[in-house]
Amino acid sequence: MDQLPSTMTASVLRAVGEVALEERPVPTLEPDEVLVQVASVGVCGSDVHYYQHGRIGKYVVEAPLILGHEVSGRIVAVGSDVDPARVGQRVAIEPQRPCRTCEFCRAGDYNLCPDMEFYATPPIDGAFAEYAKIQDDFAYEVPDSISDDAAALMEPLSVGIAAAQKGGVKVGDTVFVAGGGPIGLIAAQVARAFGASRVVVSDIDAGRRDLVASYGFEVVDPSTEPTDDIDAHVFIDATGAVPAITGGVRATRSGGTVVLVGSADEFPLSVAEVAMRELNVTGTFRYTNTWPIARDLLSRGLVELDSLVTHRYGIEQVEEALTATGDALKRIVHPGVKRVEVPDVRSSHE
Repeated sequence: MDQLPSTMTASVLRAVGEVALEERPVPTLEPDEVLVQVASVGVCGSDVHYYQHGRIGKYVVEAPLILGHEVSGRIVAVGSDVDPARVGQRVAIEPQRPCRTCEFCRAGDYNLCPDMEFYATPPIDGAFAEYAKIQDDFAYEVPDSISDDAAALMEPLSVGIAAAQKGGVKVGDTVFVAGGGPIGLIAAQVARAFGASRVVVSDIDAGRRDLVASYGFEVVDPSTEPTDDIDAHVFIDATGAVPAITGGVRATRSGGTVVLVGSADEFPLSVAEVAMRELNVTGTFRYTNTWPIARDLLSRGLVELDSLVTHRYGIEQVEEALTATGDALKRIVHPGVKRVEVPDVRSSHE
């Protein structure tokens, strides 16, 4: 293998609305870590939010930060405690480092670790760069049947898996998903893969509804069509919009489960309705142990991710990726190239 460079190109958020290329040292490895040459990085709404506002809740960008946490690539170096046979493996990265010793980690709920270090969450750098490091067991080998882009999107797929798990989706269920964006569409696919017999997705945008319908899902326009009679066993909100959440609660049958994935500051909730209908209302925060499930769903063709990708960019185009509007459904950055000169190509869903 060629000797690794000492520096790498990274796209750095320097201030609100300001992204610039910098030469950064290639990360040095702890004994239990691997170094990944980054192939694909998905653009998440949180990346856009940090670019536009410089903060999400208590997490504030106070120093230059590399964004990007939906990552795939190839292992090019390993720490002293890692099997050197891992060099050369294609991997998808679970972009977090829990402490592994607190009560949450010991209970298996490491997503709730108070000392979590998560990619692209201040002050932890992400992966809009040529290289990134992660602990060995959070770099999951992927088969060649899974593309680099799809491997990167195993991160939002994990969000959908966590939502389905929290909702207890099972064979024969009716699942109602609010939002036809990437997370909503992924959550709908996961619900179907988990055995739901009816999956309904709502979105106020006609283009999104058409897209969702192309995947074989039932769609509704919540602005014109009633949803109260859906009688869902599980409702998953992927919008963070108060009208969508309140409508979803009404669409959930008594004894059903409401799973809040989208980010809303607050919304009105009738305690009497929750109590008298015995609704289970819960949230999700990231995920635990979902990458093996994501890999299996992709390998078996139960979930499809490549067709979500509408735009691709090089490392010099990260700001374009963060500011894209219109029909940009899922944007991917390829840090190994400077610019993607060819027109953006939307993969058609078959």
